[in-house]
Amino acid sequence: MVILNKIYTKTGDKGTTALGNGERRAKFDLRVTSYGTVDEANAVIGVARLHTQHGFPDLDDMLNRIQNDCFDLGADLATPDKGEDLGYEPLRIIESQVQRLESDIDTLNAELQPLRSFVLPAGCPASAHLHVARTVARRAERLTVELDSDAAEPVNPYCIQYLNRLSDFLFVAARWVNDKGEADVLWVPGKNR
Repeated sequence: MVILNKIYTKTGDKGTTALGNGERRAKFDLRVTSYGTVDEANAVIGVARLHTQHGFPDLDDMLNRIQNDCFDLGADLATPDKGEDLGYEPLRIIESQVQRLESDIDTLNAELQPLRSFVLPAGCPASAHLHVARTVARRAERLTVELDSDAAEPVNPYCIQYLNRLSDFLFVAARWVNDKGEADVLWVPGKNR
């Protein structure tokens, strides 16, 4: 259980923050940047939900689950697995969370026509915000993959899989809210030459 009695602690006033294992890192550290970008994606999903909560209840339920998963993902990334005894079982993303995203993608995608062009990040407000969330999720994925490339910075492989599926989910969801793809704004190569 998380209890936050005091919001400011002053422990980060010198530019460091604590990881889940108690280790202090610079706030610009790649691990901190990775889970911070997951938090940013989560916040953008929250903004998108302003446009999905009334007209798209099934999608909004999916996004609610994803927001919770993003906190799990952040906790996982904030607690590197270095084989040490932490005195507690750290929260980890697991395969079933990745599989749930895949199932949700399949559910939404089943109602879409195949693409014949790239889609511009536009359309209705929900779609536009979901596209922004998608790009932030992709950035979080790139940062996490970069973090994982350092042997001294282990990353749970399900974190990378989850982030990869998350951006796919957000792309499909953005199309789905655009009248199931009928209102997608398609890229026309060289249109303005």
